Amino acid sequence: MSVSVIEIWLVSMILVTGVVILIVTLQLHVALKKLAEQAAPESAEKQSWWEGFSGLKPLEKEKELLMEHKYDDIAELDNPTPPWFMYLFYLSILFAVIYGLYYHVYLDGNIQETEYKNEVTIAEKVREEYLKKFANSVNEDNVTVVKEAKDLTEGSQIYSTNCVACHGDKGQGGVGPNLTDKFWIHGGDVKGLFKTITHGIPEKGMIAWNKTLNPLQIQKVASYILTLQGTNPPGAKEPQGTETKTP
Repeated sequence: MSVSVIEIWLVSMILVTGVVILIVTLQLHVALKKLAEQAAPESAEKQSWWEGFSGLKPLEKEKELLMEHKYDDIAELDNPTPPWFMYLFYLSILFAVIYGLYYHVYLDGNIQETEYKNEVTIAEKVREEYLKKFANSVNEDNVTVVKEAKDLTEGSQIYSTNCVACHGDKGQGGVGPNLTDKFWIHGGDVKGLFKTITHGIPEKGMIAWNKTLNPLQIQKVASYILTLQGTNPPGAKEPQGTETKTP
């Protein structure tokens, strides 16, 4: 997945901003700690580890934390931000930096867009395997005419890609025979067409298409050819073979 210059620039700015905030916060924390140590009396009792971690002060020391002002006789305590909260804040910055580098700079993370593309790729492979398995179940003994518009459209596209050179763009014939009349050399029903397209007629220059097209595609192009019956395109080649009734 490609990354634009703007995306790299934005990620870089976010990372730099995060680092700057982290450094400033640490420096402010150290400065406040030094001020607190300087303001504390020398005879102050040593805090327990829990008091240092939680930032809690015993009730008997609340008077030491009272600030000079009052509002509606409500006093304010000069309580600093608890250390546990600051640790959480530092960890969130560190996590953001690692997350940004991993998912948006080095692109090793499985972000939603990548995950979606991977799942689509897997689904396409499963679909192709299913179609191949289904296509191989069609043969010249059980093939039937397909009439769905999407199938005939695909058959038309296959015809335009592979058959036009010999049979003409409208089936009028050229090097190969006319496909729009009722006369057929090797059978004009869907089973005969399927067999002819699949195995070819090498002695007459008709190649076998079973190495290029799967059975399902051959069924669709054969069904499309049958829709050309009676269209009478201009410049149609003279009839060849035996008259055959086709559905």
